[in-house]
Amino acid sequence: MLKNIDPILGPELLAILRAMGHGEDIAIVDRNYPALTAGPTLIRQDGNDGPRTLDAVLSVLPIDTSAQALTRMEVRDKPEVLMPVMTDLVAVAQRHAPDRVVGSLTASDFKARAAKAAAIVVTGESRVYGNILVRKGTLPA
Repeated sequence: MLKNIDPILGPELLAILRAMGHGEDIAIVDRNYPALTAGPTLIRQDGNDGPRTLDAVLSVLPIDTSAQALTRMEVRDKPEVLMPVMTDLVAVAQRHAPDRVVGSLTASDFKARAAKAAAIVVTGESRVYGNILVRKGTLPA
């Protein structure tokens, strides 16, 4: 056991978060996301919802300062609509990085970017469109 590490951050996820370099993404997605064939390492967080998982990841991961460092998946044909799960994810992101804006991508662009991520973390989130990309930043010198 480690001190001050969220207990839902298991060894596999912690290793990936630590090994990621500046500018690399990690995708946190709902249980309906087609992750098995997407390409990157797949990490299961079936016992946790999206906001809880995002909160744990952001407790240790520095967020990049570039545009699109926090990026949600848009609802098909309704890019301006924020589903309740996305409102919850945005609230978590803003708690950790109040100066950052959560951008958005179409579903196909989100999936293309997630396919190049360091990992895809599949949560037990049952609400659709509970998908967000986080780009790793750097720690201050």
